[in-house]
Amino acid sequence: MNSATTAQPANPTLSVVIPAFNEARRLGKTLAGIRTYAQKHAAIWEVIVVDDGSHDGTAALVRRGTWRPLAVRVLENGRNRGKGFSVRRGMLASSGETRLLCDADLSTPIEEIEKLLSRIAEGADIAIGSRDLPESKLDPPQPLPRRLMAWLFRGLRRRLLIPTIRDTQCGFKCFRGDVAQEVFARQTLDGFVFDCEILALADRLGYRIDEVGVVWRHHPDSRVKPRREVFRVLAELLAVRRHLRKLERPSPPDQAH
Repeated sequence: MNSATTAQPANPTLSVVIPAFNEARRLGKTLAGIRTYAQKHAAIWEVIVVDDGSHDGTAALVRRGTWRPLAVRVLENGRNRGKGFSVRRGMLASSGETRLLCDADLSTPIEEIEKLLSRIAEGADIAIGSRDLPESKLDPPQPLPRRLMAWLFRGLRRRLLIPTIRDTQCGFKCFRGDVAQEVFARQTLDGFVFDCEILALADRLGYRIDEVGVVWRHHPDSRVKPRREVFRVLAELLAVRRHLRKLERPSPPDQAH
């Protein structure tokens, strides 16, 4: 597994982690959008792109681009390891005070980070974008077959894990840096169900998770094929639930007398 580094800041206020598999066509526009936003706000950000075994020049595109004032790094998995593996690797390699998971297609515009950072500033340990709240805006929404699959997955997941969270799968999540280190160090799943695992772990560890309605835009070439993986998804959700039962909840703080 290889890495390339360009001008990494000593203390970035935000690390943006982008898992990427054959994203050369879309990633340049995403990085340019993040760069423009960072310039406008004079933000000290690092971006870590984790190339998950791409064969379309994704890593080369990142290396040859000019992304200043962003400090952009690319980590290469060498072979396809899965989105969960890539996000875990990127989060644990990050150094930002806060850390954002962002999909390579930027389905949620980077401007929506302000909503998540506001919740972190108000005391949340994790703030996650949601497509399933009254204030959420889907423009355009997913086509009906994908919505039906999402509803099926959501119903199954809420019976097994974290029933209070409406949307675990939106690819726009923000973590306090120390929380990201603890949660992702415990993560075991490498596939797309990893979102459920990290949120269930965080909940079990007593961290505050705020769900925030965001703008979200459907892109037709999604890489997730849930119909092919329904049995594996069920097995992984059950495995996470068994694992959580072995994980002790933190003791409540002592009450002053």
